Amino acid sequence: MAYGKWKNLTVVEHPLIMHKLTMMRIKNTNPKEFRELLHELTFLLVYEATSNLSTIRTQIETPIGPTEGFLINDKEVAIVPILRAGLGMLDGVLTLMPNASVGYLGIYRDPETHLPVEYYCKVPPLINKDVFILDPMLATGASASRAVSIVKNNGAKEDRIFFVSLLSVPEGLQKLLTEQPKIQVFTAAVDEKLNDHDYIVPGLGDAGDRLYRTR
Repeated sequence: MAYGKWKNLTVVEHPLIMHKLTMMRIKNTNPKEFRELLHELTFLLVYEATSNLSTIRTQIETPIGPTEGFLINDKEVAIVPILRAGLGMLDGVLTLMPNASVGYLGIYRDPETHLPVEYYCKVPPLINKDVFILDPMLATGASASRAVSIVKNNGAKEDRIFFVSLLSVPEGLQKLLTEQPKIQVFTAAVDEKLNDHDYIVPGLGDAGDRLYRTR
């Protein structure tokens, strides 16, 4: 459903998504379960995010006879996870679009300034592609906006960029959609706020740490 003042935001409020997100929020959910839930949630979110992909009419033969069908060209799709937590979402997208190109963005938040710092970028050609940027948490919006700028600088058109996250907050949405007003954002929930350390409240903790048991 569309949400509030952001016309380019879709909050996917499906019962399966709400159930799986609740399981991910529980602090005792172990890394194996967390990874599996993230994969499943990404699958469901991207199913919704791809609803407007263009299709090609094609003539096919079924075992009974000829008919007309519709195909997408997933070779015209690029998936760009933001390291490291975005990696946990990658397979969920590739399950749906196995021929998509994959790029990687390394962006971390400076602990002092809380500003995004780019440390790695390896992306395929993005001209004339639908680009899906993956990051479980849309918090301050600074890293998300930087990621969008990077893929735009590599040829992506802003109106063909989709940002997919599990959780968002108003502060991050405001920054991202003010700086990048033509992209589409798909998320499972909009949480209350950021705390003094820029963590989402109530959130689910640090997604990267929970994925890889690094804390």
